[in-house]
Amino acid sequence: MSFPGPVANAAGPNCWFAQGLPPTAEKICDMKRFPSALIPIVALLAAGPAIAAEPFVLDLWPGKPPGDLPVRGEEKSYVRTSLKYATATITTNVTKPTITIYRPPDDKNTGTAMVVMPGGGYWDLYMDIEGKQVAEWLTSQGMTGIVLKYRVPRPPNVPEKLTPIGPQMDAQRAVSLVRSRAAEWGINPKRIGVVGFSAGGHLALMTATTFGKRAYEPIDSVDQVSSRPDFAVMCYSGYLKADDKDEISPSIHIPADTPPIMLVHSTDDSTSPVEHSVIMYLALKRAGIPVELLVFASGEHDFGVRQDGKLPSSWPQLCVKWLRSFDLLQDHP
Repeated sequence: MSFPGPVANAAGPNCWFAQGLPPTAEKICDMKRFPSALIPIVALLAAGPAIAAEPFVLDLWPGKPPGDLPVRGEEKSYVRTSLKYATATITTNVTKPTITIYRPPDDKNTGTAMVVMPGGGYWDLYMDIEGKQVAEWLTSQGMTGIVLKYRVPRPPNVPEKLTPIGPQMDAQRAVSLVRSRAAEWGINPKRIGVVGFSAGGHLALMTATTFGKRAYEPIDSVDQVSSRPDFAVMCYSGYLKADDKDEISPSIHIPADTPPIMLVHSTDDSTSPVEHSVIMYLALKRAGIPVELLVFASGEHDFGVRQDGKLPSSWPQLCVKWLRSFDLLQDHP
């Protein structure tokens, strides 16, 4: 926002207008009579940096989502407190998937965006420590964070060892929706990635490897836009390794045009063993896919992006450097 010099018009020779304000904005007239105490405030408004917009929520689908829906009651959120997970807000019984968009200030925007996929074993969603907190970290780095609230829990007919199809549909749709709105949201359509945690990490991997075929029949013009992410980041993922075998799950296939991938894990993870990421790394490396693996000796599960002085706290900064190495993240203008 800036103020031009005096403009001669019907309002008088000493009338000033704030450029970019709506027509109803007040004119600042006759600077000789304008209170001197307010002049510094006007200058601050003129030169101050842009402020990040408030997050906003969009429905993912125009109507009822395709595929199975959970039938375990109405959507609800609750707070869980334990030594392992600290304090976390958990959401479950999601039948109406949404995305929440967190945008950086315009003067800090790099054009890069990530769709954030919280974990919870495909039963629940840890919406703060693996959703909101991640999006806020992204905006602090000049990126747009889009938190995906996908369908959970698993439908009753999907046992623990099988991956429900609903979340995969939601993830593909989310990437296409973000890319279709890229110009409107100040996003470079060639720098849209996904980042997932725990089961959300598995969902991010599936999104990065199944873009060649949609998991549902196209519904509208959004589904004509590519669902291929330009990169994928997976933290302490599960469901990547085959049972009792040192090989990837038979449900995972790695196409030649899989985007660059970063895997992050802790050796002492008692919820999702580190072998899930290590074996996935080897499979991606052998397939010729650019892949980075960060394994920490300690850190357990659900460390998210918390800056608590422990070694896993360094992965967000390393991720930024990794993105820059692929020209997927640039300094803000």
